[in-house]
Amino acid sequence: MSKKTKTTFVCQECGQTSVKWLGKCPSCQAWSSFVEELEAPEASSSPGGGAFGAIHATKPQKLKDVEGAQLNRKNCGIGELDRVLGGGIVKGALILLGGDPGIGKSTLLLQTTVLCSNRGDRVLYVTGEESPKQTKMRFDRLGAQLNSDLWLVAETSVERIEEHIKDIKPTLLIIDSVQTLYTQQLQSAPGSVGQLRAVTSRMMAIAKGQEISTFLVGHVTKDGAIAGPRVLEHMVDTVLYFEGQKGHPLRMLRAVKNRFGSTDEVGTFEMQENGLVEVLNPSELFLSERAKDASGSVVTCSYEGTRPLLVEIQGLVCPTVYGNPRRTTLGFDSNRVAMLMAVLEKKAGLEIAGADVFLNIAGGVKLNEPALDLGVIIALASSHIDRVIDYHTMVFGEIGLGGEIRAVNGATARMIEAKQLGFKKIILPQSNLNRLEKKIDEIELVGVEHITQALDALFY
Repeated sequence: MSKKTKTTFVCQECGQTSVKWLGKCPSCQAWSSFVEELEAPEASSSPGGGAFGAIHATKPQKLKDVEGAQLNRKNCGIGELDRVLGGGIVKGALILLGGDPGIGKSTLLLQTTVLCSNRGDRVLYVTGEESPKQTKMRFDRLGAQLNSDLWLVAETSVERIEEHIKDIKPTLLIIDSVQTLYTQQLQSAPGSVGQLRAVTSRMMAIAKGQEISTFLVGHVTKDGAIAGPRVLEHMVDTVLYFEGQKGHPLRMLRAVKNRFGSTDEVGTFEMQENGLVEVLNPSELFLSERAKDASGSVVTCSYEGTRPLLVEIQGLVCPTVYGNPRRTTLGFDSNRVAMLMAVLEKKAGLEIAGADVFLNIAGGVKLNEPALDLGVIIALASSHIDRVIDYHTMVFGEIGLGGEIRAVNGATARMIEAKQLGFKKIILPQSNLNRLEKKIDEIELVGVEHITQALDALFY
């Protein structure tokens, strides 16, 4: 007697399942997100199944008897990517790379495959969105010398991809993208929740069973999160996000999850005609086009991982011509800007609530560190009173609701970075100045405890 095909309804936002269609997901509250999925009778229910099988059964053992092993890392030739990964690509790691369309995900992986193949790795590049000729055009645009161990296949079936892996035996596998793959064991469409779970599980079994370092390219939603259920990010070893604003050449690579390294590191790139170029000193790039003698402009420092980044914050406060004042923020949390505006008006007496306020972090970078609070306050105050801040002055500090300026981490590294770029004066929290073990030569350090003290030190 033949088995009946099982029908389930799955939320495409969070992966919640139901035996019937629901208009609103009870888990994530999304509307019209349930899609019917059919599971074939012969579908395997064992985790990690596939051509390479599941992980071998083990027995419990004492932790002190477990033999430790060092991670086998290999540099890919791109220093910024190696930095974010924690020192290189780990053998057998499963890495998920997400980003907006056209941001440069494929370009970054194309350059990685070329460099790795030239270093002796056998690389298999699987494209599910383009034909081999279209992908070859991308390689040609990079102007790289291709190695004979760089293999390319246009395929979307996981079963056929496994056959290619058996034949080629690569050490590095690139899947572009995971939303285009499907397994024949499921009858749902590629990109559905069921297919994404099954495909990622098979890729994980391949990566771990054959010790193949694997990159999965993932699409993102309009909110910037990787499309599909959050279970994908839990299954993989590393989750990378490639960020940047259209119209700006700067790109930033962040690790939001990394089992083999820190999640604090950030890699910076610049998009050029021949591909992505590493930016070894991003602070210099951010400040290269800074205008002199302009009110509303101040330099502050954001600490990203182990790297201090000097950026320019631009503020513009002007009378409103409409009934409701406008609030526009680029590169910074708009809710935090609203809070800082309230503190500036209540504690410093600057009446800006009835004015249009615009705030921008120059360079197209998105930052969200509390140490930028003082820079936001100073930029808005400078524009409001139309007073220019000294060109060689840098500020940083966190602002509390009482107007107090709180200490931040990495103060010494921020000051050293400012000195290297020629700054002569730094406004910083007094508590950071008190903890400073060694003074920075040739730089005037001004410690402040309240925003009124910072305004007096700069404008009066």
